[in-house]
Amino acid sequence: MMHELLSPAGDMESLKQAVMNGADAVYLACKDFGARKFAENFTNEEVIEAIKFCHLYGVKIYVTMNTLVKDSEVPMFLGQVEFLHKWGVDAVLVQDFGMICLLRERYPNLDIHASTQANTSAKETAELFYKLGCKRVVFSRELSLKEISEIKVPIEKEVFVHGALCVSYSGCCLMSSMLGDRSGNRGECAGSCRMKYTLKRGDRTLAKDKYLLSTKELNTAPRFRELLDSDILSFKIEGRMKSPEYVGFVTRYYRNLIDNYGSVANLDEATDKLKTLYNRGFTVGRLFDASDEDIMNIDTPNHIGLEIGRVLEVTKDKVKIKLDRVLNQQDGIRFLESGKGLIVNYLYGEDLKLTNSATDVCYVDNKIGLETNDRVFKTLDYKLMQELKKLPVRKVSITMRAVVKAGEFFSLEVNDGVNTVKATSGIVDVAMNAPLDEARIREQLEKLGDKPFVSTATVIEMGDNVFLNIKEINEVRRTAINRLLEVRQNAKKEVIINNITLDNIEQTLDKGLTCTCKNSNQIDYCDKKNYKRIYIDDEMLYNEYKVYQNVYYKVPRNRFVIAENLKKKNLVSDYFNFQDYDFLIGDYGLNVSNIYTAYYLYKMGLEVVCLSVELTDQEIINFINTYIKYFKKYPSIEVIGYGRYENMLIKGNILNIKENDYQYTLINSNNLEFPVYFDGVNTHILNYERKELNNLETIKKYANVRIDFENEDEKEIEKLIDKFK
Repeated sequence: MMHELLSPAGDMESLKQAVMNGADAVYLACKDFGARKFAENFTNEEVIEAIKFCHLYGVKIYVTMNTLVKDSEVPMFLGQVEFLHKWGVDAVLVQDFGMICLLRERYPNLDIHASTQANTSAKETAELFYKLGCKRVVFSRELSLKEISEIKVPIEKEVFVHGALCVSYSGCCLMSSMLGDRSGNRGECAGSCRMKYTLKRGDRTLAKDKYLLSTKELNTAPRFRELLDSDILSFKIEGRMKSPEYVGFVTRYYRNLIDNYGSVANLDEATDKLKTLYNRGFTVGRLFDASDEDIMNIDTPNHIGLEIGRVLEVTKDKVKIKLDRVLNQQDGIRFLESGKGLIVNYLYGEDLKLTNSATDVCYVDNKIGLETNDRVFKTLDYKLMQELKKLPVRKVSITMRAVVKAGEFFSLEVNDGVNTVKATSGIVDVAMNAPLDEARIREQLEKLGDKPFVSTATVIEMGDNVFLNIKEINEVRRTAINRLLEVRQNAKKEVIINNITLDNIEQTLDKGLTCTCKNSNQIDYCDKKNYKRIYIDDEMLYNEYKVYQNVYYKVPRNRFVIAENLKKKNLVSDYFNFQDYDFLIGDYGLNVSNIYTAYYLYKMGLEVVCLSVELTDQEIINFINTYIKYFKKYPSIEVIGYGRYENMLIKGNILNIKENDYQYTLINSNNLEFPVYFDGVNTHILNYERKELNNLETIKKYANVRIDFENEDEKEIEKLIDKFK
């Protein structure tokens, strides 16, 4: 099986590093709708340049359009996609479900990849994306290689093999959004998982000021042969926020692993270099069933580097270091325990004389006020960085066929394995004195200079006693090569654009109060008060009340097989083939942010959808008005009027807490307290506060209002009913 190495490009320099170091494909973002908003990203002019550059080298180019899209943004989103399609991008990566469905109908010849933000963590989700016509799915980083191999769907499979890990399932994280109005689903993640937290159970402190949500870096190199033996097509490197040198090095690192079947003689040396480029500690990840402890690095969220020695002595002016590895002038070092670091502007040998390089005992200036002996890590290798700035040479193999016969036109045919171009010159003469020999013709034809081609086979069909001007040979070669350049740079699919009219769907306005209940008292009281629907996430409690007409089971999220958890009536947060089931309500985990997502969900069989909790009150009103304007009817929606949102959903028990014990809290540096619990499979982090609608009077005229209860008693429930009814 031919595998694809897919590298990140946050800017043009990184893109060139990826291509020249052996990427088969690169992924990048435009200025809008990419899930790394704070990378430099690409203007439309730069995208055109990137497409031409990549296609010249036979490298595919994928563009991330993988944020949630609001109704006001849909025209701009479609315009950007159409621009990309017309210029020949090989695929777009999309998160927003409504946009996936709309793009498949509007641009049938455009390849769509379901982004990792679309959260494919279940077999049925992959099956749905295949049914919808997606060419590829990027699996959640929480899935194991075994689970991925069990997904028997003829869709291209892509996984991350290296780089930063999100601690939460992608597409399921609201932490940054709730804390600072910077949505991870909109490419604005503020990195809340890289901050310090304190863990408490009741009043007892279990961990204080640790990076309890910070993961290590993914590095699958130790197990890479297993990936090569799998049915995974594309191996993806994370890193659009990383330096071009990092992108180039990691691309070459995995290119060697692919080309050498996972076994490289100097892998340890390469890994040491990698550690100086970026290293939070490495893990093989959930892909290879890494333990919770192995996934996390609670001591630091930052680049650690490569351990190179230890401090022997500290004075006011100098730090004496015993080295295990080489240290050069202009390298960057970090003292691990103190967290202090410096650039080695001046390096001294054991004799305290200046030196460019040291391998044993050395001194550096104590310009950072280091006070204690410490472990020393190299965080910047100056020589390596200078070396990596030089782009390698990459050539495309071609074959040439020339016909040189007296009395016929001189012709040259060039083939790159896909395209064939031809150029001709004047009539070949009979030689009067010195005939042209084959070796001289071949020499001239293969003089390709700085062009990205190399001839692996040059065939010359030559007659006897022929003469041809060398200038003509060169001119024909240049013409043929330029034609091949033009063909390769402008390779694109036929662009088909369909006019889409959304069908009218049968639905009724679903208005009233619904709720999520946590105990029998709440259920009994809410049933007595005629709540339209009551959601229960405790399976035993649901079984006790499932005979009630208005009771629905809140299905646990992100289970590998969804069907195993479905009941007669369900509130669901994962995408699957809803048409196979009755009595389904969509929860806010479906990230419904525009009328297209709602429309396609209704069309697939959902009775009601809960809008994304990241929409403001005004955006909810805009959604309702847009839907009414388009469909001439009210949408069947639910909005959370009161409740504590789920900020993160994390695989495993990373905090090592007791199962189904609800007394734990995470506390951040601003003393905000986040309830947290472990359900036996996943860790749930809830928001620090209960959110409430502000424009309640307007919204409740057109929507179901939902109340998510926790420990409220009858008196508190009654107050909420009076407020929201």
